[in-house]
Amino acid sequence: MATSDGADTYTVENIKELLDRPLKSNTEMAVDVVKNAADEKALKLLIKEHNIDTVHDGKKGLGPVRQALLESEKAPRSLKQKVATRGDDTTELESLVPDSARKSALGALEAGKPVVLYGPTGTGKTTFAKQLALETSVGYTLETASPSWTKQDIIGRVEPEYDKDTISYRKEPGCVSKAVLRARDFSEDYAVIIDELTRSDISKIFGPLYTAIENNHQTIFTTDNGRTVELDPSVNIICTMNMSDRTVNELDNAITRRFAMIEISEYEQDDRQTLFSTWIDKHLTDTMVDPEELKRLFETDYSRLNGIGSESNNDGVMQFGPMHYEDVANFIGKTTKVDGVYEDEPRLAVGEGFRTYIVPRLLNSATYSQINKLVDHYEILDDEFAFDLSRATELVQSELESEEQRMGT
Repeated sequence: MATSDGADTYTVENIKELLDRPLKSNTEMAVDVVKNAADEKALKLLIKEHNIDTVHDGKKGLGPVRQALLESEKAPRSLKQKVATRGDDTTELESLVPDSARKSALGALEAGKPVVLYGPTGTGKTTFAKQLALETSVGYTLETASPSWTKQDIIGRVEPEYDKDTISYRKEPGCVSKAVLRARDFSEDYAVIIDELTRSDISKIFGPLYTAIENNHQTIFTTDNGRTVELDPSVNIICTMNMSDRTVNELDNAITRRFAMIEISEYEQDDRQTLFSTWIDKHLTDTMVDPEELKRLFETDYSRLNGIGSESNNDGVMQFGPMHYEDVANFIGKTTKVDGVYEDEPRLAVGEGFRTYIVPRLLNSATYSQINKLVDHYEILDDEFAFDLSRATELVQSELESEEQRMGT
């Protein structure tokens, strides 16, 4: 049997003897067993049959046991990905983005190009980014950009550490540098997802990264222990952008030259129907809401907003994705069940769902002319369907009045 100094290794038989109390109660021992497992069978016994990583590291996250497994030379890629994706339900979801977009994104990553997935809000870009990461890498980290981001959030920074009256400094790698280090430590491809990239000043945060993309020998960061970080081909960089208020042509030319720009926009009708049916079946049980009528409302709202089926694309109001409707279905299901706050007012619950989850997201990027169209759009829907959409219409009308006051009209 192995010891912590590596004098021996843990076989399947050894591990079975330790499984009851010592191995499941002692994290240090569990790490030692993973590091010194005799072979792949021993590691599979620990992870697949007894979930020893979940016992010590929790349902998700990168704890010491998972770290040891990911760094193990004896662990197969499938086992590494299993622990890297604990608690991530993305692996259970079907990818519904257009096949051309999926192939283009996979091809770009295979060619060593970073990828930007762009399109209107609610088209599933973040979910697809995760699926793309897991199809090409053993695991991923996800960071959401913000206006305060600088190049240090990408590359790394020096952070102060305070201990009573003393201060010291340590180097903290940024999200891309951290992905490079993990790819090396795990001996596998690793991905970093930068979500909502348009929230940040792209030129400011990506400056050093542009140089590294064109020169993979360029050192972009050095850790406290002297490890240098260069942009490695084993690191897949995947970004998402909401393009509701910007177009690709308005982006800095530097990013469009160095990144593969993949548009994620309209879903085919069959795919939308699959989504809507899945969400309604999942969330609407024991309510008085007609599921087929609600599905028809979702499809009608989505199609008219996006101008689908009209003679001209200009007949729509604005681009808007289907993913937002799951929040509406969940709200309706929760509020119209027995003892729910809208148990006796299911028609009103539908309107409140739209007022809470659809209309604010539309108004977030709508222009004055689009707000005008939204007023007409929801008034027509309110007349056409048996649901009470008046509250959603009132919110759009209120925003229109506020806009007119600001404009002095």
